[in-house]
Amino acid sequence: MYKNTVVLLLLLLSAGNARAWFSEGHMMVAEIAWQSLTAASRARVSVLLRRNPDHDLWVRGVPADRRDEIAFVTAATWPDAIKGSEGHALEYTNDGERPRGPDAGRNTGYQDRLQHRYWHFVDTPFSTDGTALEPPATPNAETQIRTFEAAIASRDVGEDVKSYDLVWLEHLVGDVHQPLHAASRFSRSLRRGDRGGNAVMLCRRPCRNELHLFWDGIPGDSDDPREAIEAARKLARPDARAAAIGDEHVWIEESFAVAKRYAYEAPIGPGSGPYALDGRYENDARAQAMQRIALAGVRLANLINANLR
Repeated sequence: MYKNTVVLLLLLLSAGNARAWFSEGHMMVAEIAWQSLTAASRARVSVLLRRNPDHDLWVRGVPADRRDEIAFVTAATWPDAIKGSEGHALEYTNDGERPRGPDAGRNTGYQDRLQHRYWHFVDTPFSTDGTALEPPATPNAETQIRTFEAAIASRDVGEDVKSYDLVWLEHLVGDVHQPLHAASRFSRSLRRGDRGGNAVMLCRRPCRNELHLFWDGIPGDSDDPREAIEAARKLARPDARAAAIGDEHVWIEESFAVAKRYAYEAPIGPGSGPYALDGRYENDARAQAMQRIALAGVRLANLINANLR
């Protein structure tokens, strides 16, 4: 049933910063959201998700009374799944890590067969040594969250597009709460930026163990939604005032601040490494990641409850 293994995703995606959290982290965000959705929202998202070409794969072998929840949780992984060659019904074209041309920001529903890897992040630049910065490319995660939020709220947008946008929103809200999907450090040794830590090594080449992938993997590496559901239910509820913030730009600013404070703290140095992480770093990173996941889940539910028509 669950074909999208973490190993496959690592092999396919380690060269770019086009994903955040492994499947388990994204599904944890979705489960937290599911628990905070109104009954009306649950019914509406369940109808929309049946339009996704992979819906039957998501619920195959699942008891009838759990299909809606499992579909919603698994849907959060779909924008990563379409970058692989297995685990989904249709083929999608890799159109690169940076947006190019008029199709990069289109919103046409499931007829769109581009992978849109550049929708998954906002490379907010910073430097600690005065290296010149490059602004983040557009469209990106922030522009697309705004676009999809408006679309699901509109009575003039068709069901196919709303279904597509809902799945992307499930994923992108999780993406922008991963700190290294909101930052790129520029330095004398990395003048084009480190692409959210993808260019910072944690072991010597040809090892592919990168800082970005370390943060992706903090929540866990299971691709079984039932395991993600169990893990999500163990997380502490986020601060209510923080969870009530509905501005995607603020979410990204928060992640940017966490990246600078925690992702790039010692023993991560100023260049490309390799660096060896210690227990203090790993404990701090886990605490921050779990807080971000909990916030993402409640904020996703708030977005859906307030906007989905």
